[in-house]
Amino acid sequence: MKSISNKQQRLAVLLRATSGTIRVKDAMAALALDRQHASKLLAGWHNQGAIRRVSHGLYVPVQPSSLGQTQVLEDPWVLVPELYEPAYVGGWSALEYWELTEQLFRSVCVLTHKRTVYGETKHQGINFFIKYISGKNFFGTKTLWRGSVKIKISDPYKTMLDIIDDPYLGAGLQHSQDCLSEFKKIYSKQSDLDQLLEYAIQINNGALFKKLGYLSERLEFKASFVSACAKRLTTGYAYLDKRSENNKLITRWRLWVPQGMSND
Repeated sequence: MKSISNKQQRLAVLLRATSGTIRVKDAMAALALDRQHASKLLAGWHNQGAIRRVSHGLYVPVQPSSLGQTQVLEDPWVLVPELYEPAYVGGWSALEYWELTEQLFRSVCVLTHKRTVYGETKHQGINFFIKYISGKNFFGTKTLWRGSVKIKISDPYKTMLDIIDDPYLGAGLQHSQDCLSEFKKIYSKQSDLDQLLEYAIQINNGALFKKLGYLSERLEFKASFVSACAKRLTTGYAYLDKRSENNKLITRWRLWVPQGMSND
């Protein structure tokens, strides 16, 4: 049997000490190296195909057959804080996590306050959708631990408001409405509605109250909640979904709604 080299042994030690992603500081700590030596070692392993560079100074393991085992990035969520912090997993990915949808999604939805390239991108063969979010709206998150990696995810209340604000994040307007209906079934206590309203007030977006009020009335939320939204309407008109065509104005909510949803 072919013996495992010292470099291979060191790589195995490093992979055991990390949780999906590798930085120079990880190699320094795990292998007791200075920064220059650790950087060269990682670069060498990248050139040999043992690890793969995702971005500057950030690597992930691949499948080094010389180690006699499979080392792959099993959880793409660990890349979110590494590449986009401050950021959180949201939209359709959060809907799936909180079991507000039965659909399964192949891409990861990320909301970030980092100035970066937005829209569709790919890391390690996994599709990501990246959207910018303002600092004032960076709240309503929970912390998940994936190994030693701390990941933020929008809680159910913030998730719903994010997809109502932008139905694309909810995989489309109809699916977003279906998820809000499911939210109503699961989070039916008055305290849940109070939390949803409190978050909406914190966001302080008049268009959001028009959308939230219209959809909550349509889905027969408690009258007091619908009324609370109606009291916070601003002047002017908004679109329930900016991507939709053939809209009809619902004057009560000062909202342009797709024709298929406007039979109120």
